[in-house]
Order: sequence, then structure tokens, then C-alpha cells
Amino acid sequence: MPSAVIALMWVTIYNGSSALSLSLVIVDTVLAPFLIPLTLRVIVGSRVQINTSSMIEELLFMIALPAVAAMCLNQFSKGKVKETWPPKLAPVSKICLMFIQICNSSKAAPYIRHMNRELLEVIFAILILAAFGYALGWIAAVLFKQDRKMTVSMMFGVGMRNISAGAVIASSYFPAEVVFPVITATLFQQVLAAVYGTLFHRIKKEAS
Repeated sequence: MPSAVIALMWVTIYNGSSALSLSLVIVDTVLAPFLIPLTLRVIVGSRVQINTSSMIEELLFMIALPAVAAMCLNQFSKGKVKETWPPKLAPVSKICLMFIQICNSSKAAPYIRHMNRELLEVIFAILILAAFGYALGWIAAVLFKQDRKMTVSMMFGVGMRNISAGAVIASSYFPAEVVFPVITATLFQQVLAAVYGTLFHRIKKEAS
């Protein structure tokens, strides 16, 4: 799944590099229609028939174009829009985000009602996978000797996935069972972001 736009929020909270995060979101979104089928073929040997042009169009309208529009507004207003618009739009964006999550989660309702051991194992695997993503970004930044801002952006950029886009892709191109692990990731993604952000802040504070 492509990188989550909401990662920009976490990057801003912990004073990361917004430029890197925004670039990652746009580039990763454009590459997602090609990387998803390729990854499935390499890892599980599955050939998935996907309308690539349609997926690109959906992801561009959902993620890339709004991100580019925001970047242009910020550039033309010389940063003023970043100071005036967020407080006014924050309530609306949070309500929309909650509405999207509810709509996507409803697709996994049948599996939640009939929980079994296999589904619990899937939930545990998703938890480990989500936690590993943040850790991988953090470790990579340390290995490449990045500064604090770049480390924050890499940690959240690698760890956060666009669950809404993932749910759309899963429900449109894959069997219904595929939606369950995608929606399950929503249970952990934001919580893990807060945990890793707090942990990173404490470590950097103690180191300084």
C-alpha cells in the first residue's frame, strides 16, 4: 500500500522533514500500482490481474493531486496557508477520516463476528508487521547517519501505510478475505505511531 498522507501530521508533530515526507507520499503513490502486483508475484507467486491505469487514476485523485495542490498553495502563499488553514480544517478532516475508517471497517465486520484462531494469528502478524515498519525506518536512518528531522520522516514514512487506499485496492481487486488484514492494520497504525514517536522523543531528549 502507498504511504499514508497522515504521516505528514506525525512528522510535523515531532519536527521532521515535511519535504521528504511529502515527496515519499507522492512517489510511493505513483509506484504503488506497479509494486503491489510485483510484490505479490515475487513473494507468493500470485499473478493478480489489476487494471493498472484505473488504480493509478484512483490513487492520483485520492493522494497525489491533493498533496501537490497543498504544496502549491503553501508555495504561493509563502507558508501563510500552513498557519491559517489547518486550525479551521482540522475538525472537518478528523471527521472525514473517522467516516472513512468506519466505512472501510464495515467490510471486515463478518470476520470480526466470527473470530477464530486463524484470524487471531492474522491480527498478531499484522501487529508485528506494523511495528516492524516503524523500527525499520528508524534503523535505516541510524545506519545512514541521518539527522533528527530525516530520522523522524523515515520512521513514519516507512511505518505508516494508507489504509484507506489499501482497503479500496483490496475490495476492488482481491477476494473479500483480503480486506480483513488491511482493516486490522487500522487498529495498530496510529497507536504505534504515537508509541514510536514518544519513544523517539524520550531517547533524543536523554541523549541531548
